[in-house]
Amino acid sequence: MSFFQHALFLRLRTLATGAPRRPRHPLLRLALGLLGITLLVALVVLGVFVGAAMLTGGMLRRLWTQRGARDSVRRRGRTLDGDYQVVGKAQLPLAR
Repeated sequence: MSFFQHALFLRLRTLATGAPRRPRHPLLRLALGLLGITLLVALVVLGVFVGAAMLTGGMLRRLWTQRGARDSVRRRGRTLDGDYQVVGKAQLPLAR
Protein backbone atom coordinates (compact mmCIF):
# COMPACT_ATOMS: atom_id res chain seq x y z
CA MET A 1 0.00 0.00 0.00
CA SER A 2 1.37 3.36 -1.02
CA PHE A 3 1.62 6.28 1.40
CA PHE A 4 -0.59 8.36 -0.90
CA GLN A 5 -3.42 5.81 -0.52
CA HIS A 6 -3.20 5.82 3.27
CA ALA A 7 -6.14 7.27 5.25
CA LEU A 8 -3.84 9.58 7.25
CA PHE A 9 -2.49 11.16 4.05
CA LEU A 10 -5.99 11.64 2.66
CA ARG A 11 -7.08 13.33 5.89
CA LEU A 12 -4.00 15.59 5.91
CA ARG A 13 -4.54 16.47 2.26
CA THR A 14 -8.02 17.81 2.95
CA LEU A 15 -6.77 19.73 5.99
CA ALA A 16 -3.91 21.32 4.05
CA THR A 17 -6.05 22.50 1.14
CA GLY A 18 -8.84 23.65 3.40
CA ALA A 19 -11.44 22.17 1.09
CA PRO A 20 -14.70 21.58 2.93
CA ARG A 21 -16.27 18.17 2.46
CA ARG A 22 -20.00 17.63 2.10
CA PRO A 23 -21.63 15.51 4.76
CA ARG A 24 -22.81 12.06 3.75
CA HIS A 25 -26.17 12.10 5.51
CA PRO A 26 -28.87 13.28 3.08
CA LEU A 27 -30.88 15.27 5.64
CA LEU A 28 -27.78 17.03 6.94
CA ARG A 29 -26.78 17.77 3.35
CA LEU A 30 -30.23 19.25 2.67
CA ALA A 31 -30.17 21.29 5.89
CA LEU A 32 -26.74 22.76 5.12
CA GLY A 33 -27.80 23.51 1.54
CA LEU A 34 -30.89 25.36 2.76
CA LEU A 35 -28.77 27.21 5.33
CA GLY A 36 -26.40 28.31 2.58
CA ILE A 37 -29.21 29.51 0.32
CA THR A 38 -30.84 31.34 3.24
CA LEU A 39 -27.57 33.05 4.08
CA LEU A 40 -27.09 34.06 0.45
CA VAL A 41 -30.60 35.52 0.18
CA ALA A 42 -30.20 37.36 3.49
CA LEU A 43 -26.94 38.95 2.33
CA VAL A 44 -28.47 40.03 -0.98
CA VAL A 45 -31.51 41.55 0.75
CA LEU A 46 -29.27 43.30 3.27
CA GLY A 47 -27.13 44.68 0.45
CA VAL A 48 -30.20 45.99 -1.39
CA PHE A 49 -31.49 47.73 1.74
CA VAL A 50 -28.09 49.24 2.55
CA GLY A 51 -27.75 50.46 -1.05
CA ALA A 52 -31.23 51.96 -1.01
CA ALA A 53 -30.51 53.67 2.31
CA MET A 54 -27.28 55.13 0.92
CA LEU A 55 -29.04 56.45 -2.19
CA THR A 56 -31.88 57.93 -0.12
CA GLY A 57 -29.42 59.54 2.28
CA GLY A 58 -27.45 61.05 -0.60
CA MET A 59 -30.56 62.49 -2.20
CA LEU A 60 -31.78 63.94 1.11
CA ARG A 61 -28.35 65.46 1.73
CA ARG A 62 -28.32 67.00 -1.73
CA LEU A 63 -31.81 68.43 -1.25
CA TRP A 64 -30.86 69.81 2.16
CA THR A 65 -27.68 71.51 0.91
CA GLN A 66 -29.46 72.98 -2.15
CA ARG A 67 -32.21 74.40 0.06
CA GLY A 68 -29.65 76.10 2.29
CA ALA A 69 -27.77 77.52 -0.72
CA ARG A 70 -30.91 79.03 -2.27
CA ASP A 71 -31.94 80.65 1.01
CA SER A 72 -28.53 82.24 1.53
CA VAL A 73 -28.60 83.78 -1.95
CA ARG A 74 -32.06 85.20 -1.36
CA ARG A 75 -31.08 86.65 1.99
CA ARG A 76 -28.09 88.49 0.59
CA GLY A 77 -30.13 90.26 -2.06
CA ARG A 78 -27.02 91.19 -4.05
CA THR A 79 -26.61 90.38 -7.69
CA LEU A 80 -23.50 90.20 -9.78
CA ASP A 81 -23.49 92.47 -12.80
CA GLY A 82 -21.20 91.72 -15.66
CA ASP A 83 -20.66 92.08 -19.38
CA TYR A 84 -20.08 89.15 -21.63
CA GLN A 85 -19.33 88.64 -25.27
CA VAL A 86 -20.22 85.70 -27.50
CA VAL A 87 -17.15 84.33 -29.22
CA GLY A 88 -17.55 82.65 -32.60
CA LYS A 89 -16.42 79.15 -33.37
CA ALA A 90 -12.71 78.84 -34.12
CA GLN A 91 -11.91 77.95 -37.72
CA LEU A 92 -8.81 76.13 -38.87
CA PRO A 93 -7.14 76.93 -42.18
CA LEU A 94 -7.94 74.49 -44.98
CA ALA A 95 -5.21 71.97 -45.72
CA ARG A 96 -4.12 71.54 -49.33
